[in-house]
Amino acid sequence: QVQLVESGGGLVQPGGSLRLSCTASGSIFSIYTMAWFRQGPGKQREWVASITRTQMTSSLDSVKGRFTISRDNAKNTMYLQMNSLKPEDTAVYYCNRIDQAWGWGQGTQVTVST
Repeated sequence: QVQLVESGGGLVQPGGSLRLSCTASGSIFSIYTMAWFRQGPGKQREWVASITRTQMTSSLDSVKGRFTISRDNAKNTMYLQMNSLKPEDTAVYYCNRIDQAWGWGQGTQVTVST
């Protein structure tokens, strides 16, 4: 049974930065394309960025140039470096396989506000 644990969220002012982490236990993390998703207030969960096992990345147009996804397979951990944060980035951020095949973790809240 895979467990996903997200961390690193918080309250930040517009223009600020946060680094999210996602740790997976109980499975072979390294072979899967992993992704970050987010769910803003009153919105559906959406894909934010993904990274293949060979470190190829892709991301939502609205976060390009601001968010960077990375992974450390030796630690079964994935990261999301978020810079130049905007109020519209406010959401609960989740990680999962790109096909969302694992159970969801509790997520980590990111709030961008003055």
